[in-house]
Amino acid sequence: MNNTGFTLVTEQHLHEVDGTARLWRHDATGAQLLSINNTDENKCFGVSFRTPPTDSTGVAHILEHSVLCGSDKYPVKEPFVELLKGSLQTFLNAFTFPDKTCYPVASCNLRDFYNLIDVYIDAVFHPRISEDILKQEGWHVDAPSADSPWSYKGVVYNEMKGVYSSPDSVLSEQSQQALFPDTLYSLDSGGNPERIPDLTYEAFFDFHSNYYHPSNARFFFWGDDPEAERLRLVNKALQGYTARPVDSTVPLQKRLDTPRQIEVPYAASEGEKRALLTVNWLLGERGEVNQALLMEMLEHILEGLPGSPLRKALIASGLGEDTTGCGLETDLRQMYYSTGLKGVAPKDVPQVEILIFETLAQLAEEGIPKAAVEAAVNTVEFAYRENNSGRFPRGLSAMIQSLSTWLYDGDPLAPLAWEAPLEALKARIDAGEPVFEQAIKDWFLNNQHRATVILLPDTELGKTRDEAEKARVDAIQAAATPDERAVMVAETLRLEEVQSAPDSPEALASIPALGLEDLPRQNASIPRSIVELPEVALSHELPTQGIAYTTLLLPLSNVPDHLVPLLPLLSRCLTETGTARRDFTELGALMAAKTGGVGADPVMGTVRESRETLSFLGISGKAVYDKLPDLFGIMHEILLEPLKDTQIIEERLGQMLLEAKARLENALQAAGHAAVSARLRARFTGAGALAERTSGLSYLESVRSMLQRLEKEPQSLLADLEELRSRIVARPGAIFDCTAEASGLAMAETQIRQLLQALPPVRPGAASGIGAAPMSLPAAEAFIAPAQINYVGKAANIYDQGYVYHGSASVILRYLRMGYLWERVRVRGGAYGAFCSLDRLGGTLVCASYRDPNVDATLEAFDGMADFLRGFKPDKAQLTQAIVGAIGDLDSYLLPDAKGAQSLNRWLSNDTDAARGIMREEILTTTEKHFSDFAEVLAEASKTGDICVLGGPKAEAAAKEHGWQSSKLV
Repeated sequence: MNNTGFTLVTEQHLHEVDGTARLWRHDATGAQLLSINNTDENKCFGVSFRTPPTDSTGVAHILEHSVLCGSDKYPVKEPFVELLKGSLQTFLNAFTFPDKTCYPVASCNLRDFYNLIDVYIDAVFHPRISEDILKQEGWHVDAPSADSPWSYKGVVYNEMKGVYSSPDSVLSEQSQQALFPDTLYSLDSGGNPERIPDLTYEAFFDFHSNYYHPSNARFFFWGDDPEAERLRLVNKALQGYTARPVDSTVPLQKRLDTPRQIEVPYAASEGEKRALLTVNWLLGERGEVNQALLMEMLEHILEGLPGSPLRKALIASGLGEDTTGCGLETDLRQMYYSTGLKGVAPKDVPQVEILIFETLAQLAEEGIPKAAVEAAVNTVEFAYRENNSGRFPRGLSAMIQSLSTWLYDGDPLAPLAWEAPLEALKARIDAGEPVFEQAIKDWFLNNQHRATVILLPDTELGKTRDEAEKARVDAIQAAATPDERAVMVAETLRLEEVQSAPDSPEALASIPALGLEDLPRQNASIPRSIVELPEVALSHELPTQGIAYTTLLLPLSNVPDHLVPLLPLLSRCLTETGTARRDFTELGALMAAKTGGVGADPVMGTVRESRETLSFLGISGKAVYDKLPDLFGIMHEILLEPLKDTQIIEERLGQMLLEAKARLENALQAAGHAAVSARLRARFTGAGALAERTSGLSYLESVRSMLQRLEKEPQSLLADLEELRSRIVARPGAIFDCTAEASGLAMAETQIRQLLQALPPVRPGAASGIGAAPMSLPAAEAFIAPAQINYVGKAANIYDQGYVYHGSASVILRYLRMGYLWERVRVRGGAYGAFCSLDRLGGTLVCASYRDPNVDATLEAFDGMADFLRGFKPDKAQLTQAIVGAIGDLDSYLLPDAKGAQSLNRWLSNDTDAARGIMREEILTTTEKHFSDFAEVLAEASKTGDICVLGGPKAEAAAKEHGWQSSKLV
């Protein structure tokens, strides 16, 4: 044995990750450690385990929650939450996949990074997974009294009830299970709510004992931290362990020679008659990296663009509303492909399947257009080279990629070393080899291992599930003797007391924490230069790896109110209907072949202090520098050379509106907290009203109305769209923004001058002050959906109450979110999540819950925040923790393109460096008095706040009891 405790297995310099990768094996345990050393300051660590379930009780998922609820070294109720309260983390979470569980963290601060690693390693190997924790995070019978109704409660239990309330989620799960009938992928690792109460404590505890062992662990490091310390930290944590066999193999699904068809019901509202379906094919192993790359490109060819042949055929058929299916799935040992259609009449289901195969057969026989191949190759290559993971740390993205082979004992570096396979594939394409046509034949047309999954509406299913759940709990209650009932009631009370009991100061002191001295006193600056063209042009010189990120903002100041709901439709029309020069298929292929993407969206915001509303149409695009002329040529074409063929426009409008309707209906149910929050914000600011009217519940109503209008009076809709376009596409007031290196900025400035010169010099129509007024909505609303859970929200505008923003509010609200609300709404209430946030520019304070079994209890918790603060006396450690967490939010890690976008937003909203400097100083100097003073602000908000709830039977019952305005969502 050497002094590191590890033996080097392989070493490789990877240009793709801009660093050196080394795979190590731990001498004593056999644990593997992949160490990637590069210059990324956003350091990432993760430990992952193969966790193959044997049933659908959700044991792997519940354990993922539970191991973060206290450990031997950190004996507090939830170290995870304590870290969230007071860390500079850039990522802190955990994931359950069908065959693995991952625990990743990331931070740019080295001391913080080591703190996070230490807590996470102790959590996974030495958790205090008591029966109480299983009851809290998994499930338990809640017995308030001997005779009152009992119920099931638990965080994961309610989370998965939310998942099973979403038809798209059910379709996705069933599609996977249908392809893998003989392996663990036929089970739900997240947990089926009907099976979760079957999970025993013994099975829960044994699952951890079996799989959470170093011999089954894969450690991952990424970034600029020293490698020697990586090895030392892990070796120290694994002292005392020895190697042992762990039976966690993920078996291969034997290939079947007969297609399957499965019909599954989904919970639907009264009158719902639409079906959803997918056709799914089992592909090869994920370790076949060359095939994975080829299939990524084929996925883009088939469905990556609105004009892609398979997507186009499905949408144009009129058989459904929107495509569905996950496309190419590469996270499992064997890849699969899933495609289909939603909003289908059950009688048309066979036609959809026929259409899919006819389209694929035509492509295989007649060949794929060269433009589509070029678009796919460029899109995939651009994405790999850009490596833009958004707010997701790049290291974490690399970890997930490496696990796609590493988990199954393959080469962890193979998915990261993509350049050689890419060049080999491009060479085959350039040589004229029909690689994609052959892939269609091999993996789709001649592949008998496929499954068609059909989801049919069942308007009684929601009620049936509720009744079955109630009957199961009622049977437990009925079978219990008086003594057993007393025990259950006492147990419920004891669990509540355990959940409510504070951690001891000694236990809290064990959590490693940063001090105020570890925090930078100044805000990080983002470079910004401004020139007059004479239109305003902003530039941000940042290292973007040869890619320019551009945005052209066109003011909406003279858009009349009645045209506001058309803004999203116009945005899509710009890139998805075609132009006078080429149809939408050709346009999409050109954009994909020459750029990294072009899109348009409404942009709204609020100006600091004045609270005026900002509104623009933003046209954004990105391209490597030598393709900037192509990018700006495309912008010129979509803005100034619109399609005039009204028949094609009408046809595309109908397709896009149906897609928008289907997507909104799914999103509003799957992410109801966002819908509720947006609806509440619309009452208080112009920007909130605009957002609601162009993306929220109001927009869904508008989309449904536009579909009727398109059918009855299409010309008037087209006329309104053309008027909207003419009022927006003009030069006055335009703003251009670009993030790139110096050479890219110079090239972009030349191009934008030409484009601006071509725009009309006059903007027709009089200014209307778009979005100046909030929406007038009922003080309390409920939107009813076929769901077993709820999303509960309450909001008020505290600036209207007279509150003037102080940086301490960021500290206080963060502490409430991660402390009081976490305990009241999640831990004790059983909801999956709870949030409270303040729009610093507009003054709207919103509280909302996510996948929540309650309604009234959650609203009571929101109203109780003021009393909590009145009695809360933070000690020095708690105050420091809250301040550190708020600074972490303020200093969130951003990639260069996001930095440029943030700088633009700050400039637009007059969020000056001076104002942000004052805010930072106020955060850093927050005191106990600020907490107590803010209690009165919350008390007033509680009295005047509006309510919005989206959910199932409990939401409907609450609406009736309290007299709220109620309406059906779908």
